[in-house]
Amino acid sequence: MFETYPDVVNIEQIMNMLKLGKSKVYELLRNNIIRHVKIGSKYIVPKQAVIDLFNDIWYSDSQMIDGRQPNLVMKGDYVC
Repeated sequence: MFETYPDVVNIEQIMNMLKLGKSKVYELLRNNIIRHVKIGSKYIVPKQAVIDLFNDIWYSDSQMIDGRQPNLVMKGDYVC
């Protein structure tokens, strides 16, 4: 999954991976839905964190992630 992306992804790559807009990606990061490290104003996001989010949503019956329900819904191949 996401083999063409580097091990550490940037905001635009996350947008492409999840088919989301920039504001939604920042919201996911601010709410710690996607694991990351923030250094200054820069987000360091391992590709595996995006894969984990995708898998958590895709395979979870309750769609709960770390006790929180993300404001995301799977529609076909896209996360909304």
